[in-house]
Amino acid sequence: MQTPLAKPIADFSSVLAARAASAGLNSRQQAYLEQFITQYDQRHRTSKQLAQTYRPVLADARVAADFDPLLKEMVYPIVGDRAAGSRAWDADGNEYVDFLMGFGVHLLGHNPPVVQQALIERLQQGMALGLQSDLAGEVAALISDLTGMERVAFSNTGTEAVMTAIRLARATTKRQKIALFAGSYHGHFDGTLIKADPDQTAAGQAIPRFPGVPAAIAQDVLVLQYDDPRSLEIIKTHAAQLAAVLVEPVQRRRLNLQPQAFLQQLRQLTQDQGIALIFDEMLTGFRIHPGGAQAWFGVRADIAIYGKIIGGGMPIGVIAGSAEYLDKIDGGQWQYGDDSAPQVETTFFAGTYCKHPLVMTAAKAILQHLQAEGAALQQQLNQRTQALSDRLNQYFTQVGIPIQMVNFGSLFGPVSGDAATETPEQSAASITMLLLSYHLQDQGILLFPDGSGILSTAHTDADSDRLLSAVQNSIGALAQGGFLET
Repeated sequence: MQTPLAKPIADFSSVLAARAASAGLNSRQQAYLEQFITQYDQRHRTSKQLAQTYRPVLADARVAADFDPLLKEMVYPIVGDRAAGSRAWDADGNEYVDFLMGFGVHLLGHNPPVVQQALIERLQQGMALGLQSDLAGEVAALISDLTGMERVAFSNTGTEAVMTAIRLARATTKRQKIALFAGSYHGHFDGTLIKADPDQTAAGQAIPRFPGVPAAIAQDVLVLQYDDPRSLEIIKTHAAQLAAVLVEPVQRRRLNLQPQAFLQQLRQLTQDQGIALIFDEMLTGFRIHPGGAQAWFGVRADIAIYGKIIGGGMPIGVIAGSAEYLDKIDGGQWQYGDDSAPQVETTFFAGTYCKHPLVMTAAKAILQHLQAEGAALQQQLNQRTQALSDRLNQYFTQVGIPIQMVNFGSLFGPVSGDAATETPEQSAASITMLLLSYHLQDQGILLFPDGSGILSTAHTDADSDRLLSAVQNSIGALAQGGFLET
């Protein structure tokens, strides 16, 4: 199907002038922005055409992500064509050094040979859905060996894994409420799309975060401040009603917050009160250490949620934890040849594509590779990411840009403030950061819109050099356009 051109703006200059005036831009900034938007759109012409052509039929949140009226003409996702190692190519043939890495999936880079070969061989066997995967037990054992978790179950996504973990906690404890922390992300399940209620004086009171989330669900959720001793007191107060505390050990948007002492205190408190501690390790699992954030911080959760990395590019979610909770899936242990039987009351868990043969094949290949490489793989990657962050910080200091980069293992990004206390000046700075991300993309660098990124084992020192060079060029361009002072 041929895609028609995106409908041109009759008088782009006048339209942009109106938007720029509303945003408080001066004539210098407006002129620069007009030139850059034209340049950007020419480079990504096909991606923009596809977004416009299929908008009537394709409902896609990513198409309108980070929408800003001023930058409207550049608000469309870059359409991918192929990827390998640290590189990706778009529908216009542009090459990128990719620091998104599938939003945290590709620890070994795109299409790693160890996974590619395993999938090619497996495809010849076909996909026997409905039958038990012949690799499911082996993959579960590999996860258990690396993480120390007692039992393992598989889902298709992280959101499904979160839903299941919470259900297991409620079924085991016979309690309803859960607690989570502001700033964390636990997928798009109604039960976690909750935020603190700014109109309530009672600490922890919550309301739906988005339209369509029932208000009644928020009644069973406490939203607390991370790394705050007062949160521990609130948990203690509500202990009799709490089934679980759900925590993202290090939040992607606040990588500078790495609260080992708080997590250890939280572990002791939840253990004393019979509350399930659930670690959401979708990003940190197998990345910071073979045993994930639990091994890194010295904290053993009751249930942990994994995914991303161990799928090797295939969709996977993992619920792992102690038998006390995971036995609620299948009734616990029993043997053939005697009068034993499942003794534990079960809750419901299912999924047609759980333990998909191709997913299990990719997971086995990744896990065996991680097991063979040992902790040295993560240690070296962590050190390289720290070195990249240090180089960026050195440059920002040199030119007087108030940006500080921080990393947690191979995750890196700028230190961010509390959005609840954002000032107008910070808001203007966020627009500049968004513009910076577009400039970097235009120079062949893929990062998250907030400037954060992920290093993989496929990235080279030359890739880091290219990122630093692109940052320098982009900062220079923004300064020339009147958006930054250096």
